[in-house]
Amino acid sequence: MKILFISLGCDKNLVDTERMLGMLVQRGFSITDDEAEADAVVVNTCCFINDAKQESINTLLEMAELRKSGDIKALIAAGCLAQRYQDEIQKEIPEVDVIVGTTAIDAIVEALEGVLSGNSRNHLEDINRSLVCDHDMKRIVTTGGHYAYLKIAEGCDKHCSYCIIPKVRGNYRSVPIDSLVREAEQLVASGAKEIILVAQETTLYGVDLYGEKCLPRLLHRLCAIPGIYWVRILYCYPEEITDELIETIRGEEKVCDYLDIPIQHASDRILKRMGRRTDRQELADMIAKLRERIPDICLRTTLITGFPGETQEDHESLLSFVDEMAFDRLGVFTYSPEEDTPAALFEDQIDEEVKLERQADLMELQQEIAFEKAQETVGSTLLVMVEGKVPDEHAYVARSYKDAPDVDGFVFIQTARELMTGDFVRVRITGSHEYDLIGEIEDEFTE
Repeated sequence: MKILFISLGCDKNLVDTERMLGMLVQRGFSITDDEAEADAVVVNTCCFINDAKQESINTLLEMAELRKSGDIKALIAAGCLAQRYQDEIQKEIPEVDVIVGTTAIDAIVEALEGVLSGNSRNHLEDINRSLVCDHDMKRIVTTGGHYAYLKIAEGCDKHCSYCIIPKVRGNYRSVPIDSLVREAEQLVASGAKEIILVAQETTLYGVDLYGEKCLPRLLHRLCAIPGIYWVRILYCYPEEITDELIETIRGEEKVCDYLDIPIQHASDRILKRMGRRTDRQELADMIAKLRERIPDICLRTTLITGFPGETQEDHESLLSFVDEMAFDRLGVFTYSPEEDTPAALFEDQIDEEVKLERQADLMELQQEIAFEKAQETVGSTLLVMVEGKVPDEHAYVARSYKDAPDVDGFVFIQTARELMTGDFVRVRITGSHEYDLIGEIEDEFTE
């Protein structure tokens, strides 16, 4: 039996996909990326914002046609959209045989075999179910193997007014440190050199299990694993960043001087309506502290524009903050009203056209900042990880510590030397092109 697995949404969802792939392969199923070869399809869905929701629905509808025609024998919907809209999916897309909820991914084999044997049933557990840590189950890493995501917690307790995550992923639950270390060791044994920590919020790691924030302790344990070159931290809420965490990032050589801090806005009024726990001055103070303690730190953030009630004054306040802070990396989402969230019921919703105009304003400003920062890098030397070869050219694509996969830029290396994906080399930056850098190999990297 060949299974086509389609993973949508965030990197946290991708970890779930890789775990389900591992379970299926251990059971004897094979995996294909060709729908013409597939005997069954699993779609791991997302519903974080409207665009993601629509992509998930469209993918299910497309796969439903294969199920209807008999080209595949089973169609399973997993993940956030499936958890949230289970009844609607089975009513509107009856070709979906089984729903697997966000906390029931360990039932994927049972779900698929049930469909094939004519005994199908949905698998929907309590969204606050304790996390399952199966050390005998190996993930099938889909990122190329040289880097891998490590999901350190599930769920969220913040309950921001615009966010549906707590209702589909449950309360914040940390994975025990020993389990994470063992999983990281398995990932390294399979070839991973960069471990990227993800969760709805990484900075609160351990509070529920150990009564205190334990991200620094986890970082020390991970950095002690032979074979890990980089540890990268994503999704850090600014109000939860401690001095201990800052010192750990500064002191541990393997931890990238890179933080992803989603601030969402900088107008105090809008931040309060969002249910965020920081104000403009606190954000500015934290950013200043990070840059003072870790001078070469690369800061990424994400913003939401067009939130209900956002005035032109609020928008200009955000623009001025972005200009003042000069983030190294920045993404902007237009506000998406989500059912069952407080913000969706606010009366002062913003027109889509205005949202898009404000998004364009912010991205135009950030483009100027990013291009200038890229140009300032020319003449410096960076350690980079090779991602792959540019077809038909004597050039390779790589990432520096400043570049997280899929969201940041690249370093293009011009060389006739043979390099392998996952190799580390030191590169002298000779030029820049928009968000990307261009460089030449200065020397080999030895640990």
